[in-house]
Amino acid sequence: INMPAKTVVFTNTRKWDGKEIRWVTSGEYIQMSGRAGRRGKDDRGVVIQMMDEKMEPAVCKGILYGDPDPLNSSYKISYNMLLNMLRVEDVDPEYLLRASFHQYQQESEAPGLEAQADQAEAEANAIEVVPGGKEEDVAAVGEYYGMDKQLLLIQRKMMKIQRRPEHILPFVQAGGRLIDVTIDGENYGWGVIVRYRRKAGTGTAGSAGKMAKNTEGPVHNLDVLLPCVDRNFDDTSPIAEARREEDLANLGLLWRGTARHCRPATPSDSPKIISMREFTVGLDSIDRISAVRLYIPQDTHPPENRKNVLSSVKTVLQRFPDGIPLLDPVKDLKIKASDFTKLLERACELKDRLATHKLATEIDEKERIQRVSAYERKNDLLDQARALRREARSCQTMVMKDELRKMKRVLKELGHVDAQGVIQTKGRTACEINTANELVVVELVFAGIFNDLTVEQSVALLSCLIFDERNKDEDDPAQGLKSHLSGPYYKLIELARTVAKVAISCKIELNEDEFVDKFNPGLMEAVYAWCKGVKFVEVQKLTGTFEGSTIRALRRLEELVRQLASASKAIGNLELQAKFEKGSELLKRDIVFCSSLYL
Repeated sequence: INMPAKTVVFTNTRKWDGKEIRWVTSGEYIQMSGRAGRRGKDDRGVVIQMMDEKMEPAVCKGILYGDPDPLNSSYKISYNMLLNMLRVEDVDPEYLLRASFHQYQQESEAPGLEAQADQAEAEANAIEVVPGGKEEDVAAVGEYYGMDKQLLLIQRKMMKIQRRPEHILPFVQAGGRLIDVTIDGENYGWGVIVRYRRKAGTGTAGSAGKMAKNTEGPVHNLDVLLPCVDRNFDDTSPIAEARREEDLANLGLLWRGTARHCRPATPSDSPKIISMREFTVGLDSIDRISAVRLYIPQDTHPPENRKNVLSSVKTVLQRFPDGIPLLDPVKDLKIKASDFTKLLERACELKDRLATHKLATEIDEKERIQRVSAYERKNDLLDQARALRREARSCQTMVMKDELRKMKRVLKELGHVDAQGVIQTKGRTACEINTANELVVVELVFAGIFNDLTVEQSVALLSCLIFDERNKDEDDPAQGLKSHLSGPYYKLIELARTVAKVAISCKIELNEDEFVDKFNPGLMEAVYAWCKGVKFVEVQKLTGTFEGSTIRALRRLEELVRQLASASKAIGNLELQAKFEKGSELLKRDIVFCSSLYL
């Protein structure tokens, strides 16, 4: 609230920021608490903080005494800005970019990136792949590492084919099958399939089945028992240690697992904290599928049943020390695709070459693993250093240079400037517009859309360009509009698509449908009624927004109409100028344009 008060009360110290519920930042707290105390009336302001949950001292200190929010440039070139620079002789848009705070921030990051690259290179040079060895020994490790990495990529491509529903579904629909699972890049190892579930509605024909398939989430789901450790046990804070015994006592009661709350079990974990939990995964999470099936109880929720399944998995791993037997992709999965056959042949060839390589024949396994791991670590650090240096070089080049070049091409294609960059009539019109999308507004003007519309219709149509609330009707946002409003709206959408296609053809990153969806007709009826002299309370009934949002939209709309009147005057169209000036008069009345709602 932009007003002073004697007392400020915080009913909560968390807020929703559009992505998550988080603690308020130091800057937000100072901004809101600073309202306490009225100049000339109070000798002090009072701030009351209501607490409904525990807060760590570090969090409290960060809110009260933390650093201010970082100041980051949000500088962005607009077509209006570019055209206004082009119309002035001897003004170079690139000079403005080079002198911007955005460019300064970009360049200031370069020394830090160079320092990080130097550190990564120093760490890489300190790693000895073969202690006391020769260059040819290191080259041999590199050759082995390259073939091993290539084999891994081929195996992933093969597994992608094996995971296709037509191949793998017959083997995962029954419970008990052992599969190797990776979720969000973390490998949980061997788990046991409990049940198979198909997404509801995807088996039906027609539009219902199509809609079900298009919704988020995989079509085929597996409930799998996986060994895991609750991430709470990784917390070493005093509060977590205090409740450790309680967490251990309740461990068996928790049967559902997610990657967010549970991590893969490791050999160093105590058996006390390892439990089997039921995860829901898609077919893409399967790394390997075994030929082994285990007996599983019908109800896997009781702790004892899940412990028995974990014991069975351990028994299988002990029985097959060289690895659990896998389903044969050709004999069992019946894969006959030519691309798979080529991958299989290439994988067999690489396996043979790895088996006969001198690292496999002359060096024991432990030493080989150490050398390959050291080479991989060194290689990763050098790649990281190269990437950091590339980023540092890009920081020193002019930001948005490519974007500027593409925008100039768009202006040429739409006729705002000629081939020599001289501004034309369209461009002079766009120079006056900065409240809405100037390219679309100018297309409306030069397509003659406003010539056949009344003042009220014209203003109602312009409301689509400044109303930024989400469309409630996903199929047709103009559904329910009367023909005298829907007709102009559809012409606006057609011109907006033309502008979007031109921008895309000039390599501007733009989604045509998302661009068009920004033009929202949700206020057209309300604006039309307002221009006809209807009272605000009645107009508000025609909107689905709060009163403040409606007032804000009408104020922005009046600004856009004034800018169009100036643009019409600049190009000598007096008829349009009079129409937009009349529209501004119709908008500017009553409570919407009061200087203060408290007067």
